[in-house]
Amino acid sequence: MNNSSLSNIIFFLVLIFLQTTLFNQIDFLGYLNPYIYIIFLVYYPYDRDNTIIFIFLSFLLGLSIDIFSDSGGVHAAATLTAAYLRPVLMRWSFGVSYDYHTIKISKTTFGQRINYLTLLILTHHLVLYSLEIFSFAHLVSIVKKTIFSAIFTLILSLIFISLFSKKKT
Repeated sequence: MNNSSLSNIIFFLVLIFLQTTLFNQIDFLGYLNPYIYIIFLVYYPYDRDNTIIFIFLSFLLGLSIDIFSDSGGVHAAATLTAAYLRPVLMRWSFGVSYDYHTIKISKTTFGQRINYLTLLILTHHLVLYSLEIFSFAHLVSIVKKTIFSAIFTLILSLIFISLFSKKKT
């Protein structure tokens, strides 16, 4: 096992721990629920040869959150959907850099990073709250929860990315 695999496993476990012990406890007015664990989808290295492994790990991440949160599979479905759509979202956000496999999230512009994170988070949250509420009668509630939680998750994700990214010397 190389150093990169070990760091991915540790990152995976730390995100599950933080989400289930700290961030699941935040529920402000029923609309602000940060789901910081989807940072794993951002930082997992992109490689077309490892797509199946990435999608499996994403499912396992969502399933782990579901098990600890007793949420019946909505996190697994939302994380799996976001992981499956990640190549499309990356191509739309990063363009040519993505097509030539030279993309590193820490080396992208701030605008590209915001665009990518926003698309990924909105995709995840829309699927999550649509499956959680599962009613067209509550469409306004789904949209409110998606938008407010996405904004909160985006802010926390940007803070985490800036804190834990390698500084250029």
